[in-house]
Amino acid sequence: MNDKKAPPISIVVFIDALGWEVLKGRRFMEDRLPFRRKLRSVFGFSSACIPSILTGKMPRDHLHWSFFYYSPETSPFKPLRLLGLLPSSLIDRGRVRNLISKLIKRLYGYTGYFQLYNIPFQYVDKFDYCEKNDLFVPGGMNRSQNIFDHLSHAGVTYHVSDWRKCEEDNLDALKSDLEKGEIAFAFLYMASMDALLHEVGKESPRVDQKLAWYEAQLENVLQIASTHYEQVRLFICSDHGMATVHTSIDLMSKIEALGLVFGRDYTATYDSTMGRFWFHNPTARKPIVALLEQVPEGRILSQEELKRLGCDFEGDQFGELIFLMEAGTLIVPSHMGLKPITGMHGYHPDHPDSDASLLSNVEPPNDPGAITDIFHLMRAESGA
Repeated sequence: MNDKKAPPISIVVFIDALGWEVLKGRRFMEDRLPFRRKLRSVFGFSSACIPSILTGKMPRDHLHWSFFYYSPETSPFKPLRLLGLLPSSLIDRGRVRNLISKLIKRLYGYTGYFQLYNIPFQYVDKFDYCEKNDLFVPGGMNRSQNIFDHLSHAGVTYHVSDWRKCEEDNLDALKSDLEKGEIAFAFLYMASMDALLHEVGKESPRVDQKLAWYEAQLENVLQIASTHYEQVRLFICSDHGMATVHTSIDLMSKIEALGLVFGRDYTATYDSTMGRFWFHNPTARKPIVALLEQVPEGRILSQEELKRLGCDFEGDQFGELIFLMEAGTLIVPSHMGLKPITGMHGYHPDHPDSDASLLSNVEPPNDPGAITDIFHLMRAESGA
């Protein structure tokens, strides 16, 4: 019987929304993972943060940010405009939207995460969508290479979770590959903490229960890996944190009260934490700017600040004007949701609730300080 163990393995566990402030005051895996760092996130939602983790690039470089952007010339959603003739009481139901989203994803062959959310169907033909491809495979990025491109080019045998599956299935798949002892690197994707924090907020005891579950599962992963590998280097990382929502504002109604015509004078998307605007004539910008400057719950981001945040996109792809809410303030209704929720992210990276986390059982390489550094950590650990 051959009892020889495989060479060391590095396992990176991604736990969505496990922010530094979420962990504050909690002793999650402190003994196992004594090396603990706060990481600066990037501006945007997970649709921006995860590509930055996978590429080591800022959003302007990989071209993933908010899902929808104004581009009527390239919009694939023109046939959906007819759905705008149906009563909103039907087509704005969550289950109906999910069903339509699944159908469109299948018909168009999209392999990435796709959801129509609450984009109005009468205007959907004015927008294109930025995440049509699976981010977790080689060639998955709009621009730049991801870690899986590098692993493949280097011939590294690796495991990566299927982000479409539940956490239990992804844990089982990783354990199965670990028992074979043939992989040199693993990326475990765990997404449900994000949904829980949106629902209950970071102070809830349900968060402690979820962390206890993660700890038990990862202890089992470590036990299995230690049986088959000489050394197990474990890293837990996240993309952002979660702020507790305390204020809601109906920004959409304020803009509509100006009397400008959506689609003719301006186009906007109302994400949960920001309004993004495109102007189609010189008279539309001035009243919108004047109104936004009177909204104390948010502020217009200058082009200089967007550049510092790595979100100065060519041709103002994701908005000519970005109005960002203060942390804890939610736009309701928005094109992302119609009702208030308890927790939200997507605020300014300077706010403490935006900070991500990195926990490990060894000193992480390359002195990481931001989520973009996780890419460089993964390259170093995998030997890619």
